[in-house]
Amino acid sequence: MEIAQIVVFGVIAAIFITFIRQSRPEIAQLLSLAVGIVIVAYLLGYLKMIIDVITDLALEAEINTVFLRTLLRVIGVAYLAEFGAQICRDAGEGSIAVKIEFAGKLIILVMAIPILIAVLQGIVNFIP
Repeated sequence: MEIAQIVVFGVIAAIFITFIRQSRPEIAQLLSLAVGIVIVAYLLGYLKMIIDVITDLALEAEINTVFLRTLLRVIGVAYLAEFGAQICRDAGEGSIAVKIEFAGKLIILVMAIPILIAVLQGIVNFIP
């Protein structure tokens, strides 16, 4: 029931931050950021479990670890960019959020180039 703990923590924090925002909006913004970081930090243990399971499955299936590492990095970049963009949106900086999302997409595209090349080489080698 960890989700219940996260939800209760988030709701209590949101109510508390709402009251603080009326008198000290700058403190409320920092508290909101801190709550987000605490929730993400709490979930890091689960993230490690997921990565371990995916790694074990990839090793059993004899999948190239370079592809697996790239896939995990792409997922990490996507989540990090989304988290950063949401923080910027919460702070009222939608323009910066869009730039963070664009940077994340561009970095993911660059990271995917080796996989794209391998797939294209496989297709070329498959066609006589």
